Amino acid sequence: MPENQSRLPQPWENGWVPDTSRAPGTRRLYLAGALAVATVVTCAAAVALTDRRPAPSAQPAAEDSTSPGLISYATPSPGTTTAPPNKTGLTRPKKDTASASANEEQHSSAAPAPTAGQTATKSPSSPAGSPTPKTPSTTWRSVRAVNYPDRYWHVSGGSVKLDPLRGSESREDSTFKLVKGLADSSCYSFATHDGEYLRHRNFVLVADRDDGSALFEKDATFCPRASSFSGAVMLEAVNYPGRYLRHQNFQLRLDPYQNGGTYRADSAFRLVDGVA
Repeated sequence: MPENQSRLPQPWENGWVPDTSRAPGTRRLYLAGALAVATVVTCAAAVALTDRRPAPSAQPAAEDSTSPGLISYATPSPGTTTAPPNKTGLTRPKKDTASASANEEQHSSAAPAPTAGQTATKSPSSPAGSPTPKTPSTTWRSVRAVNYPDRYWHVSGGSVKLDPLRGSESREDSTFKLVKGLADSSCYSFATHDGEYLRHRNFVLVADRDDGSALFEKDATFCPRASSFSGAVMLEAVNYPGRYLRHQNFQLRLDPYQNGGTYRADSAFRLVDGVA
């Protein structure tokens, strides 16, 4: 008896009949066509989006290179330099050296500007032909005695005395414009409200109108020196070294230095805010 060998079922045995209504390979053609259509649609959409992007604005190459956070792969324009190591690579506007030099020269030759709380004053009038006195930036100050803290320099009858404060007129006469020295800018000069200056005459401190002479400028210039009292100064005459302003019988005068407690106290003054 012959052995049964396994074989594939025939179409007429399981009821399956091949579809003869379409040609072989049609499904693969459909898939290839769908893929081609999708590719065309994608390309068309990409072209449309590219056309809709705004055109880049015409900016200088230097400005594009300074935009932080953006990386440009364009070829650098001629003259562009590479940033040194450990630098950001952002360019800064170049300073006009010619203009800067002119401005520095102008500022260095100009008079110093007044600081906060100071006002600039004009030189008092001087006779024709005499030099105009130099009056730099000023600030209002009163001068108080160390050993008589309730008394201040006070212009009375043309001379300067050490008086206590009284009414508004007395306070105005006890307030002065502290300016750079007329004869030495590192020293002081004291101007009154009516434009006069304090000067020594016959070694007595008086208020007088500036005549523009070199003698007046020296007589009205006093240099601050260290005092043995904290926060106080001694005022030495610029044209009489060794002589200092001191009060004697409440009169301000210029006396030679004396190594004594009374002289050091009488010649020590504190420059305080104006009392007017």
